[in-house]
Amino acid sequence: MLKSLHEKKSIQLILGLLIGIPFGFLLQKGGVIDYNIILGQLLLTDFTVVKIMLSAVITGMLGIHLLRSLRLAQLHPKPGSVGSSIIGGLIFGVGFAVLGYCPGTAVGAAASGYLDALIGGIAGITVGAGIFAAIYSKIQKTVLNKGNFGELTLPQLLRVNPWIIVIPIAVLLVLLLLWIEKAGL
Repeated sequence: MLKSLHEKKSIQLILGLLIGIPFGFLLQKGGVIDYNIILGQLLLTDFTVVKIMLSAVITGMLGIHLLRSLRLAQLHPKPGSVGSSIIGGLIFGVGFAVLGYCPGTAVGAAASGYLDALIGGIAGITVGAGIFAAIYSKIQKTVLNKGNFGELTLPQLLRVNPWIIVIPIAVLLVLLLLWIEKAGL
């Protein structure tokens, strides 16, 4: 079922929208589209964003690898490189530092009526994507492919069963969440 879905791009877009709406709602209910919560995270005084992100990473990691083990899903990692990670990190970091929103929270905040997210966030995402698209062919081979490591995952790199990586990381992240909660952060 999931393999046939992978081949139908138009259904994927519709599914993305149908999943994105509740995702945005949950971001709003979790409070992470609030600029003050995001600022508190950046100042290391409010760890709401970290708690939500760690919970999502744990759930997603376990869910994806369970589906893989049951042969209900396949991983399709995109090729990566040091150059693309640095460029992507810089673009993300500058946008986050200037606006105080990441792309997901900017869209959620704009949908909730925050004008700074609508004007700065959505406009910034659109202009930034346009600039990147315009210069992509010029920087693809020179910058973005520097240090290319392909479609490699950590279990593939270490040549181990994915669960040998997934379980300890999940346990460590749960312990980190418990420590954050106990510390009152």
